[in-house]
Amino acid sequence: MLIADRYELDELPRGRGGMGAVHGGHDRRLGRRVAVKLLRLPGGDEELEQRFAREARILATLDHPGVPTLYDFGTHDERLFQVMQFVDGVTVADLLAEHGPLPVPWAAAIAAQACAVLTAAHALSVCHRDLKPANLMLCPDGSVKVMDFGLAVLREADVAQFTRAGQILGTPSYMAPEQIQRGVAEPRSDLYALGCVLHEMLTGVQLFSGPTAYAVFEKQVKDAPPEVPDVPRALNAVLAETLAKAPERRPAGAAVLYDRLGPFARDLPPLPGFLRPPDEPSPGRMYARMVGAVLSG
Repeated sequence: MLIADRYELDELPRGRGGMGAVHGGHDRRLGRRVAVKLLRLPGGDEELEQRFAREARILATLDHPGVPTLYDFGTHDERLFQVMQFVDGVTVADLLAEHGPLPVPWAAAIAAQACAVLTAAHALSVCHRDLKPANLMLCPDGSVKVMDFGLAVLREADVAQFTRAGQILGTPSYMAPEQIQRGVAEPRSDLYALGCVLHEMLTGVQLFSGPTAYAVFEKQVKDAPPEVPDVPRALNAVLAETLAKAPERRPAGAAVLYDRLGPFARDLPPLPGFLRPPDEPSPGRMYARMVGAVLSG
């Protein structure tokens, strides 16, 4: 399929989400690899189209290396499309499926990088609302991309506008109690979701699961998270605070959680099969290392 006379899509999609499919593709005009996200169906769902367009606006606003860059946005055969930076990597969901529980340093490093993205997003009054392992991409250089801002809200007023009557939007196993009970998302709701992801990275299993969404909702609202065995006591304390049922008991912000996770993200062991060898030059790591040296000097 050729879109906008320049984007040639791969035949099979790389993934599917609530709003559509993501295809790898080739930009004929600039000669580069791209990812193209196509809205699921043409017309007939005004809310879906508004969410899709809003996601494009958010991606265009979020200028951060941990978020895929938006290149283009338009309409093809009455279907909205987004053209984004092609991200080579593996989702944390796939990483866990293949690797099992992650070493503490890697779980902390992935969560801390997500915190850096959330710090930028929350500064622009953007709440992601759907953080989960499938929306975190680990790249071969060890960097993390936060994907899929399709349920993100720009302000609290968006919640009522973009929540269908009788339907709670999000993924039950990663939804904060206030999202379930009141339909309200705030920055600390994203921290709760990230706490669920961090717990899952350390254990290899979802923190709260059940036969139905409502069974999971009840656990999210009522059940205390169990401690993770064989991890530092201080990290379990961070998890307990991040997974507090009341938002005001969680860390004050993503930057605060980032600082709390930093001490655990040291001496990262190799992840063969997922990352480039440490002795192979990585321009991204080289750049980040020098930026860190400059800012700490």
